[in-house]
Amino acid sequence: MARKKSKPLDAAFVLFDVFYEDGSRSSNRRVPTELLGGIDGDDPALEAIQEQDRVIAERSGKPPLTIRSVVRAGDAEKQAARQAEKASRRG
Repeated sequence: MARKKSKPLDAAFVLFDVFYEDGSRSSNRRVPTELLGGIDGDDPALEAIQEQDRVIAERSGKPPLTIRSVVRAGDAEKQAARQAEKASRRG
């Protein structure tokens, strides 16, 4: 008898990589999936991560860092690989 494929699990969180103005990076930051999608796409993730950073900064006593960009986890590596491939074709 053939085995049925299992249905994909609904993930409660989406992971994001955060790049800061000072050049640092924070990987695998969790954002609830219910905030994402729709017309805004991943834009609400920035607000959620800024709120997380504000809470962290408040607890640590340090000012929060300025976020340069937010990218879904794994997408940053794909973009870097594409840029490296383009650069190798040019030169």
